[in-house]
Amino acid sequence: MVINLEKRKKRRIRKRIRFGLIISVIVVLSCLIFYINSNSKVKKVSPTNAENSLKKSVATPKKVTLKPKLKSPTADFYKHIYKSDGHKIAYLSFDDGPSANNTPLILKTLDKYNIKATFFIVGNMAIKYPNLVKKELADGHSIGNHSYSHNYKYLYSNTNTFMSDINKCDTILKSILGSNFSTKLVRFPGGSFGGKLKPFRESLNSSGYNYVDWNDLTGDAEGQDIPVSKLLSNLKKNTEGKDHVVILMHDFFTKSTTAQALPQVIEYLKSQKYSFKTLN
Repeated sequence: MVINLEKRKKRRIRKRIRFGLIISVIVVLSCLIFYINSNSKVKKVSPTNAENSLKKSVATPKKVTLKPKLKSPTADFYKHIYKSDGHKIAYLSFDDGPSANNTPLILKTLDKYNIKATFFIVGNMAIKYPNLVKKELADGHSIGNHSYSHNYKYLYSNTNTFMSDINKCDTILKSILGSNFSTKLVRFPGGSFGGKLKPFRESLNSSGYNYVDWNDLTGDAEGQDIPVSKLLSNLKKNTEGKDHVVILMHDFFTKSTTAQALPQVIEYLKSQKYSFKTLN
């Protein structure tokens, strides 16, 4: 009797287990069917629509306009030299010097070709190499003022600071070349281009100075050790179609390839029938 009761009890337990398993399977299947039906209702997006949606979600970047490497001067005192009159004249100009390594080489080349150039002197460089400044003047080259510091942030913070820096360079030049030396020729570090510098141009003019920019260049300001071939290519491109060219170059200590390229620069200009003058 006891055995029969135990058997019945075990059968009831097995039935409950089977029933529980069946219920579990039904629940799982129901969830699976619901999931499949839900996904089937999701709207399919074609590749084209997805691409369009992405374009709309990403902001269109603003167009960046790069400052041209070469601009035609419009308002400086020497603007008449850029005229087209059938007479081909080249004005060689060198900024940011003097330097112990490149300025002597440039002076030697100019002497070899009997060509006079214009050197725009930075005051804090003139203090370091006063004898080179003296030699530039003694060799018959023109001397211009290129500020004392050549520090853009400092120079262009306000007109008073700018004029103080220009006058400081003028004082340095007089201390080296003599109190009788005078130059009213200035080149703005970076050029005088743009509306933001209008107050600075006006301050310079009202103080009795004149400024000159350029309309030709070799592109030696774009980096260090630019290949001579690249400097010449830039010069040829920028010289084409112009009668009068004011050529921007640099005799700073990092511009060794400028000194190396100068003989070929001169030879090219001569082959194009240019004569040479200074800015004075």
